[in-house]
Amino acid sequence: MIIRSISSSKLKKLIFRLSLSAYTHKNPIPNSSPPILENVYTQNPAKTLVPSFLFSFRNFSTPIKIQSLPVSRDGNFEESISDVVCPGCGVKMQDSDQKQPGYFIKPCVKPLNYKTPINKNPVVDEPEISFSLKRGLLNEDVEHENQENVEKPGLKGEKPVVCARCHSLRHYGKVKDPSVENLLPDFDFDHTVGRRLMSSSGARTVVLMVVDASDFDGSFPRKVAQLVSRTIEENSRAWKEGKSGNVPRMVLVVTKIDLLPSSLSPTRLEHWVRTRAREGGAIKLTSVHMVSAVRDWGVKNLIDDVVGLAGPRGHIWAVGAQNAGKSTLINAIGKCSGGNLSHLTEAPVPGTTLGILRVEGVLPRNAKLFDTPGLLHPHQISTRLTRDEQKLVHISKELKPRTYRIKVGHSVHIGGLMRLDVEELSVDSVYVTVWASPLIPLHMGRTENVSTMLEEHFGHQLQPPIGEGRPEELGKWLKREFHVNGNMWDSSSVDIAASGLGWFAIGLKGEAKLGVWTYDGVDVIVRNALLPNRSYDFEVAGFTVSKIVSTADRSSNKQRRDEKKRKLSDSTAEKPAKPSTVDVTSTTC
Repeated sequence: MIIRSISSSKLKKLIFRLSLSAYTHKNPIPNSSPPILENVYTQNPAKTLVPSFLFSFRNFSTPIKIQSLPVSRDGNFEESISDVVCPGCGVKMQDSDQKQPGYFIKPCVKPLNYKTPINKNPVVDEPEISFSLKRGLLNEDVEHENQENVEKPGLKGEKPVVCARCHSLRHYGKVKDPSVENLLPDFDFDHTVGRRLMSSSGARTVVLMVVDASDFDGSFPRKVAQLVSRTIEENSRAWKEGKSGNVPRMVLVVTKIDLLPSSLSPTRLEHWVRTRAREGGAIKLTSVHMVSAVRDWGVKNLIDDVVGLAGPRGHIWAVGAQNAGKSTLINAIGKCSGGNLSHLTEAPVPGTTLGILRVEGVLPRNAKLFDTPGLLHPHQISTRLTRDEQKLVHISKELKPRTYRIKVGHSVHIGGLMRLDVEELSVDSVYVTVWASPLIPLHMGRTENVSTMLEEHFGHQLQPPIGEGRPEELGKWLKREFHVNGNMWDSSSVDIAASGLGWFAIGLKGEAKLGVWTYDGVDVIVRNALLPNRSYDFEVAGFTVSKIVSTADRSSNKQRRDEKKRKLSDSTAEKPAKPSTVDVTSTTC
């Protein structure tokens, strides 16, 4: 009835206003893969949608389907699409929607003389104008000087155009829109790379398994190691039977060895790495390389080995967990080989590479090198942390030991992420050395006071997590029991490591029962000690000296002072004034 009483012009204006109004879709956004952990910290904002019709009617009862971001992970594996892929992260580039991944802005064309230096010397400093300048003799010299300073086109390679996300990561160290990152689909390794590695035909395949030395077990790609080892066995059997069998070569590359103490023996490190890799499923290793891409340690030997294994037309795949250092390693390979390589995006942010990147011109002949997106390891505690919390956990300098000598009934906290309780000992005391980021504060105290630590200091003096309520968001606080033993006091015998954080190194001559607390779903393992040495100076009870602890102490002290002042002012205001009285008996007429 209302529509019939409104004229056509007014009805058209009403529909126009409705078409411009936005509404919010509150249904949960479907993910491409079900979450593995229940209490993982995520940021998944509601999607605001705008109706796409104009001057037309629509049935509002039909639900609107929200699709995940159309991001292809194939990158530029095919040569036909190499011109539309970001050379920094491998995502398909587009210039239509700045909220979608791959958005870029075409740079404006600058004139050839835009870098011509300007003479900033003031004219007042000159005592007089020379006669030659009056006659105009210096004009030709000045023009000749300026022409020499102008950069000639073609002498310097033009910078490649990258997407806005890579630009933000390179210059600011963070992504532009974190909410869009959570909508990106997970990288399906089996579908994208695994089927190419398992192929029995095609070019010779070399798999570079890149592992972080400071988080070996957390960043070790177990599924990839098992897949490649199984493929090697199957194709080797087929090749022996006279069938087509492309046997891949598996090379383990341990990066960031500059973060380990320089006193560590290379022979001991290689033996330890081979043992841990064999236990992780890499039973068919071709070779092992210890590399520091930042300091160019071992890069030349790695290139020579890979070139010999791949041959003139081989395919080399760099595979590893997120933030393991694959892109940094490939940039170091390009720098060492002297090839024409566009710089891949490097940032201490998990998941920097979004698609497969074909890198040409680095290896000789027609060999191709491929950078792949980082594999998501949910068992790493760093995947649950916010960007500010990841900065505290990230190890960027050489590790330094922090050692405690403690007895039964004492506990050691690594921030608010991990705790070690000494429950039983066959000896008087035990040496506990913490290997983690120096930015994370530690605390040693009695086990009977741990409930107070959890309630009052988690998120404040003990960071990460940062802020109120964050420990509950990370998951359930669970305990694991370990029985360890050692045969010497001088060095550590056993490590208890948490993926994505660090480890406790235990030194004792006897047996011990230890309780380790961390969040549900975080992988905690016992292994032979990686770094046997400990600190010569022992830490004392209480909090370690840290900027985080001092800032939290100042904040809590200020809060206590303000609360004390408020209570004092309230008591003063509520206190009644004494009424004035006259003593009748003492007065006289």
